[in-house]
Amino acid sequence: MSIDFAHFTPAWALAGGALIGLAAAVLILFNGRISGISGILGGLLKPQRFDIAWRFAFLAGMIGTPLLFQFLDRMPTLDIEAGWVNILVAGFLVGIGTRYAGGCTSGHGVCGLARRSLRSLVATLTFMAAGMLTVFVHTHWLDI
Repeated sequence: MSIDFAHFTPAWALAGGALIGLAAAVLILFNGRISGISGILGGLLKPQRFDIAWRFAFLAGMIGTPLLFQFLDRMPTLDIEAGWVNILVAGFLVGIGTRYAGGCTSGHGVCGLARRSLRSLVATLTFMAAGMLTVFVHTHWLDI
């Protein structure tokens, strides 16, 4: 994998990061909720009264934003070199890790670190180390 510097867009990346931070701040300020995707989506599996609308709105924004983006700029070309089996296994492992960590990378990495949570720091470092180790093993030992 390499970075395509000809199409690298730091302005869009900065704007996206600022919007993620703004959305997380607005959600916690006005709703008292952490912007962790696994928790937001998981809350729809056991819906509580008066707790469904904001979850759907948040997820609709996540899905709708790339659709809106395509009208502002060209969409990047995605080239995923993994097969469906690898993608499904990876998704399953991420789901297990999310349950063990009590949240996902967005909840711990964006919101938890901003709140100076030690638990979120440990979880985020673990996510990052596991990801780096997986890439290393996958590319250097398994030669896939």
